[in-house]
Amino acid sequence: MFRSGLARSASFARNLAVPNNCKCIAGVRFMSKHSTESDVEFDARYESFFNRKDIDGWECRKAMNDLSGMDLVPEPRIVIAALNACRRLNDIALAIRFLETVKDKCGGKAEIFPYILQEIRPTLNQLGLSTPEELGYDKPELALKSVYDL
Repeated sequence: MFRSGLARSASFARNLAVPNNCKCIAGVRFMSKHSTESDVEFDARYESFFNRKDIDGWECRKAMNDLSGMDLVPEPRIVIAALNACRRLNDIALAIRFLETVKDKCGGKAEIFPYILQEIRPTLNQLGLSTPEELGYDKPELALKSVYDL
């Protein structure tokens, strides 16, 4: 009881000592310590990462996973560099999966993925890769006809 009375009197005394017309200054918080990079710098960073000669499978998968987690569709030159990295790693499954991811990142926009395919087609032909649609991965293999269509 004595402690709560003492705390109240200390609070009252503090309020008398500080004038009410003082302005409160809010602290500034920066949400990130990293500087923002431009789109060109971002593309160059990922392109140079995929063009490294000593890249291994884990690093390649990590970079592709990071790209798929971002709110963007990678530029065709990043996709070309990633496909060449998959070829150096001799991992065709990773290349096909990355193409599926790029198509998924395009969403419902019908004009984005054909543009990317048009830009990367020479690389696909050079590497001997097929798109997921050409391989038939866009249709389920064991799907049954709908009972409503019979």
